[in-house]
Amino acid sequence: MTAELVRGQNHTLPQTRLEIRVSAGAPVVAGATLGDEHGTVRGVEWIAHPGSPQLPGLEVSRQAAAEHRLAVDLDALPEAVHRVTVLLALPLEAGGPTRFGTVASPFVAVTGLDGTEIATFTLTGLDSESAVAALELYRRQGAWKVRAVGQGYAGGLAAMLADHGVAGAAELAGSIQEAVARGLARSVTPPPPRTPEGGRVTHAAGGPGALQSGGRPHAASQPEPLDEPTSPSSAPTTPVAPAPPSAGGPIDYAHPRRQSTAPPPPPPAAPPAQPGRPATPVAGDATGWSMDERLYNQVWGMFEDLARATAAYRSAVDFAESRMDQELERTLSDPRSRIGGAGDRAREQARAKRDELTGRAREALDRDLAQLAAEAAVVEPALPAAYAGWDNPVWHSYRVPMEIPMALRIGDLHLPESSGMSIPLLVRLPLERGMWIDSGRTASEAAALTGTDQLRRLAMESAVLHAARMLAVYPPNEFSVHVIDPAGSAATALAPLVAAGVLASPPASGPGGVSSVLAHLTRRVDLVQMAIRAGAADSLPPDLDPAEQLLIVNDFPHGFDDRAVTQLRYLADEGPAVGVHLMMVADREDASAYGPVLDPLWRSLLRVTPVADDHLADPWVGHAWTYEPPATPPGSRVLEQVLERVAAARRTGHR
Repeated sequence: MTAELVRGQNHTLPQTRLEIRVSAGAPVVAGATLGDEHGTVRGVEWIAHPGSPQLPGLEVSRQAAAEHRLAVDLDALPEAVHRVTVLLALPLEAGGPTRFGTVASPFVAVTGLDGTEIATFTLTGLDSESAVAALELYRRQGAWKVRAVGQGYAGGLAAMLADHGVAGAAELAGSIQEAVARGLARSVTPPPPRTPEGGRVTHAAGGPGALQSGGRPHAASQPEPLDEPTSPSSAPTTPVAPAPPSAGGPIDYAHPRRQSTAPPPPPPAAPPAQPGRPATPVAGDATGWSMDERLYNQVWGMFEDLARATAAYRSAVDFAESRMDQELERTLSDPRSRIGGAGDRAREQARAKRDELTGRAREALDRDLAQLAAEAAVVEPALPAAYAGWDNPVWHSYRVPMEIPMALRIGDLHLPESSGMSIPLLVRLPLERGMWIDSGRTASEAAALTGTDQLRRLAMESAVLHAARMLAVYPPNEFSVHVIDPAGSAATALAPLVAAGVLASPPASGPGGVSSVLAHLTRRVDLVQMAIRAGAADSLPPDLDPAEQLLIVNDFPHGFDDRAVTQLRYLADEGPAVGVHLMMVADREDASAYGPVLDPLWRSLLRVTPVADDHLADPWVGHAWTYEPPATPPGSRVLEQVLERVAAARRTGHR
């Protein structure tokens, strides 16, 4: 029976391998400190946080998120540790909440590895606090207990760490927030949370599965628990055993045309599979008001399924390796085992057990991958143009839409364990953040094999493909594209847009062109903001273009003076809220002379690359996913044909 704790109450823990699950109304930073018998934190090496997420017996999340799973193995903690305190703090992100009183009360649950709740605690009564010690696990007379704490700190993370006796608390808090900012910059923005009524339907072999919340791996293909549970000292925060669905808050569909937050149930699913046979995948097997919305939710569900299935596999492999090392250490620590063939036999047995465990984990992952691949095979052909790859036949029958779609495909993602299985990367429309196409040399193998000039050319070609897709999925004359190309170096890449006549004006070049375009868009942002604040949206000047605006900037910072840089930062920060979006094509090293002044600019943009690169992180586990940029099929004229239809629709004002 679950113990529902109130502040100060404690409860005995029946087991030592645990998960601590955190659910908050906004992204929070989750960490933990280790304390000795006096509660003293002996140094930064006893603190787990996003910049240093693993300690013996403890692992926390690597990034800020609205939901966390912290893995704890009390038996694996250092002998001197008598207390584990779970800490939560609000990240210092622009526009985010600055105190817990403005968000829903955080909820913390201590569970077993199978998801069974042992104790829960809702942190009520918080107001001006931006950091809180949520609960603590402590050892008393050889037994471990959990206590609900709920101690808040208006001084934030630094004040909380100082209260725990951490030397250099302010510096450590700053480094933690810096690590969180880096994580947020590389993380893909998740869709709005889904309740059990808004989840995806999964089908187990032999009958329909339960409605899963948040796109959990399918019931028919959950990894089987191994002989031993995962050791959190080396495992990701996702357990090997499946967890039951958890209830979430009300659905928040942020689509601009959405009028209700309660989507209808999914369409009738395919007949359940016969026992022993795999389930038949169905396109649109998720809730939503339209088929497009169902497909969007289904793709994101597949994304999460693959992330968590891979986390379970990696967790099992890490545990198998750790177990082998521990068995060998115990065996070889006895001098008698080194005589004769005892040591060799121990090594063989330990390696055989490791191979057995990793083999079983791989079998479970392969089952998951096979099911997801089958689902992808029916989903991909059913995707609308906004979600489809450029090689999808849907583009051959393309017509300019009359409504803005829910999302846009900007590439594909895959993991090393899932070769051949990729997930469409869908971002919501209107864009919530700008894009940065990194034309510099990254650490990826593809970038190492590509010359500097070719990287710059490929980056601009990627920008053109992204811009063309945006033009194609918006209704006629509801999306305008501007280009700043100070040196005129992108003329070849821009040729499809220029030839089709779909740009708002010719590409701007030279310092004068840069200044003119930035002044025009900055004025638009200022006027719209003032109209919104005054409640006088109808009084905007007649020459103001009401369409969404996209600014493509090539070769930054060439041709930019200090004033232009300031205007660009202003557009990146304030533009998305009023329909002005930024797409930077730049090598960060070229702007190194500006130092940290431009750090907020780079972090505000979603970084993508013109070649394959593993720099994006999922919002659930934090895997590094390889991003594959969009590309048209070799020899295809699909891009030119689509732009011709867009241009024709813009001239006539209809499809």
